[in-house]
Amino acid sequence: METESVLINMCVDAATATPQAVEKWRKQRRTLERLPSHLAESLVLRLVRRRLMFPSLLEVFKNTLEKIDLSGQSTVDLEWMAYLGAFPYLNSLNLAGCPKVSSSAIWPIAGMKSLRKLDLSRCPKITDAGIKHLLSIPTLEELNISQTGVTSDGVSLLSSLKNLSLLDLGGLPVLDDALCSLQVLTKLQYLDLWGSEVSSIGASVLKMFPKLIFLNLAWSKVSKLPILSSVVFLNMSNCITHSIFEGHGDKVRLGKLILTGATIVDVSKALSYIDTSYLTLLDVSNTSLQDFNFLSCLVALEHLDLSYCSVSDDFIQIIAHIGAKLRFLNLSNTRVSSAGVSALVGRVPKLETILLSNTPTDDLAISHLSAMPSLKVINLSGTYVKGQIQQLGSGRDTVPSLAELQNLSCLEMLYLENTHLRDVSLNPISNLHKLNHLYLGGPMTDMSLCLFSSIQNLMHLSLHDAVFTGQGLNSFKPPSYLKVLDLSGCWLLTKDDLFLFCQRNPQIELKHELYHFVPSEQSISKYLSTSGVPTKTGQSKKKERKLVVLPQMLKKDDFIDQRLKYSREELLALQASSISLVAFDKEFYLLYFWSDVYSEKSVMIFVWTVGHR
Repeated sequence: METESVLINMCVDAATATPQAVEKWRKQRRTLERLPSHLAESLVLRLVRRRLMFPSLLEVFKNTLEKIDLSGQSTVDLEWMAYLGAFPYLNSLNLAGCPKVSSSAIWPIAGMKSLRKLDLSRCPKITDAGIKHLLSIPTLEELNISQTGVTSDGVSLLSSLKNLSLLDLGGLPVLDDALCSLQVLTKLQYLDLWGSEVSSIGASVLKMFPKLIFLNLAWSKVSKLPILSSVVFLNMSNCITHSIFEGHGDKVRLGKLILTGATIVDVSKALSYIDTSYLTLLDVSNTSLQDFNFLSCLVALEHLDLSYCSVSDDFIQIIAHIGAKLRFLNLSNTRVSSAGVSALVGRVPKLETILLSNTPTDDLAISHLSAMPSLKVINLSGTYVKGQIQQLGSGRDTVPSLAELQNLSCLEMLYLENTHLRDVSLNPISNLHKLNHLYLGGPMTDMSLCLFSSIQNLMHLSLHDAVFTGQGLNSFKPPSYLKVLDLSGCWLLTKDDLFLFCQRNPQIELKHELYHFVPSEQSISKYLSTSGVPTKTGQSKKKERKLVVLPQMLKKDDFIDQRLKYSREELLALQASSISLVAFDKEFYLLYFWSDVYSEKSVMIFVWTVGHR
């Protein structure tokens, strides 16, 4: 089966490689009509991504396509819709984020008899007039019109679509009257009303939806709800909450509750009508809660987010008490220290993700985390981690703290950005062979680059604000599975350095302020023609300044990249003059600045040693 999938991908790639390749098979209508729907969908998706799809080509797939995803395509307009409206078997159409799709453009799909799923979200030109076209599609079961130009009056019209089970009205100014008109949609299971004008009074009509499972009321005016016994997922982020549910009947067996940024007057009262023994996900991040004792009864929790709350070490014992099933724990931007982390050891056997970014934790936390064998994701960015820990009773002797992470055989993602790590502390990372995502940041040098070559499964490597040189990047041998290399903030690298790396590694996506390379751009020459990167073979624009250098100054042994001796701020200060003599360690260095007309930034590109005698 796997071999078949590989062969299919190879065939689809070959068929969509160039416009000429497409032209070879597009006229074979009889063959294409017998193409299985899933293969037709794969072929169309590849054509769309490579910008090889055009309206008349759609007709080739008229009798084979059952679903099509055109989300984010800026070219989709009335002409495209005219072809799609004639597809007899189309049941799913995604037009999210298509700016040219308007109310008049969707007229051709009116009356379609097989369409069940339609996504028009983030299409600003869809208005109430467009809703009227949709009323003639009684088969619709899922409709997404979030962040469109539809008003509350347009929402009221949807009451005739009796088969709707999913309705996304996020970001629309839905009023109480409009919501009341939708109570006839008794098959509704998913309702998204974030950012609406619905009030607590209007929300009382929600009890008329007996099958409702998912409800999103974030950024609305709702402060309380009637007893909704069928609801499993509830989002009331950024609402003012007194009691989430009120009324008569059994407690709601809520499984997931999101209260991010909500104003919770009394958390005990807010949860009083919820059967907390079923609650598996709770997000109270960025709230003003001061007391977290209510957590002690949430024994079924698997996902807990307390980030940006006033959580301190005192409350970690409560989390440890309910930690038997916990898989995700977010304590970022709290006051939890390494001592608090130690309280979790042995109490969270299933914990897979722990986020501790921007907390006062240090290297001791790594020792405690290494005793949690199920961990797959660790985030210690913005902490006091230095990579070295002092041994007890050994004076000033230190050991590398990151070596403790070798005990975590499941570790896949590690975040250590904005810490105090240095090159000498990073050596143990090279032994974390199962890592596939690594995020580091700080004054690392070329010395560190070679360490990452041995992490064989690494797929995403982020090295922000490092002091890498072109020579170091040139000598770096990426792991075979690496797909993304993010070098944002690595200010010594030039466009040429980045471009040469991409030439050698065209399969890797490279991110940098000066240049962002995406592998799907199949030709390097396309980059040359659009970005104007100066190369040895191409004619670059005239530099603003020239420097005459004597032959004896260009000896290979005398060249030193003296930029490494200065901080970024010091080098920027030196840009005040185009040519300067700077004394350093009893030698003089001639600093030559070149104004890069391509990046519109002034960059120091040469530092030559001038012997002082």
